[in-house]
Amino acid sequence: MRKSLPLLVCAFFASMFVFAQTNVNLDSYLKPGHPESYTVIKGDTLWDISGVFLDKPWMWPEVWRINPQIDNPHLIYPGDTIRLVYIDGQASLTLDRGEGGRTFRMAPGANDRGDAGSGYDKQSAKIRSTPLETAIPAIDLDAIQGFIVQNRVVSIGHLEDSPYVVQGDSERLILGAGDSLYVRGELPSSSAYNFVRSGPIYIDPDTQEILGQEATYVGLGRVTSKEGDISTFHVSSTRVEVQIGDRVLPTEERRVETTFYPSAPGTKIDGQLISVFSGVTQIGQYDVVVINRGVREGLEVGNVLAIFKLGAQARDRIANEIIQLPSERAGLLMVFRVFEKMSYGLVMAAETPLRVNDLVKNP
Repeated sequence: MRKSLPLLVCAFFASMFVFAQTNVNLDSYLKPGHPESYTVIKGDTLWDISGVFLDKPWMWPEVWRINPQIDNPHLIYPGDTIRLVYIDGQASLTLDRGEGGRTFRMAPGANDRGDAGSGYDKQSAKIRSTPLETAIPAIDLDAIQGFIVQNRVVSIGHLEDSPYVVQGDSERLILGAGDSLYVRGELPSSSAYNFVRSGPIYIDPDTQEILGQEATYVGLGRVTSKEGDISTFHVSSTRVEVQIGDRVLPTEERRVETTFYPSAPGTKIDGQLISVFSGVTQIGQYDVVVINRGVREGLEVGNVLAIFKLGAQARDRIANEIIQLPSERAGLLMVFRVFEKMSYGLVMAAETPLRVNDLVKNP
């Protein structure tokens, strides 16, 4: 699936870098039938390109030795060409910069033909002329954009204690963008507010610990006036119609993380899929799932996890007992947002239909 969604990046001046670390044998990661070179096109993702060369796309950062001229080798642009070469008998990946990733040196006061002023060294001043927001993303962000920016997990009881929608103007019960409505309750200071709806409560299937509650994003609004504990809101935008009883939370003031890259977890992870957002019973590629592991278990944005189908139960007719068959590896997911006790992940590959309660482990 190829879709273009830009990232805010800075460009840099360089022609090539080598990805292979001296202590990593790249041959062990190479995919059978890999090409000798690949030219990046608009709509590619880092995961796509990694999969062209490597059996394990999440190992992409592990096979880099960064050229000192490169500010950030994660930044790859359409038109760049990646080549597989052998240096001193060791396989390496090199990058030839296309025009999309270049910067150019120009002299202040240069005329339209590019001529510098008298006595001025053209190489003494460097400006970055590459357009921003052109580097390819790590994965297709279309599938997860709303979850990155809007949905959130809160502690139990938080929504019940939050201000709520009483009604709309003219006693309307259902409201959309452009409407006015009334909210009751003390509002924390904020320039804008989210209307949210109580979502599912997440419980760890093994320990029965309450992990948090989904605050499902409904819309965005701002306060136009206030009298006592009643505030008048203008509804700026909505994902679905705002209803009486929806809760109001201040917008999250946090850096929206979209520049993550595939990587293996730094700690041992043993968890489960505990929910899926698409409302289906069988989970497939590009579905967004919830897992019962988060920051406290060492998960980070960009971590890749293997998904294992939970083994079925079978009757051992010889021993006359029910046994649990081994779990089988069936897919991959990448974590794109982490909370304290749980995380959101995007299913990158699914060899068979997956289900809630399937296991997630280190890849």
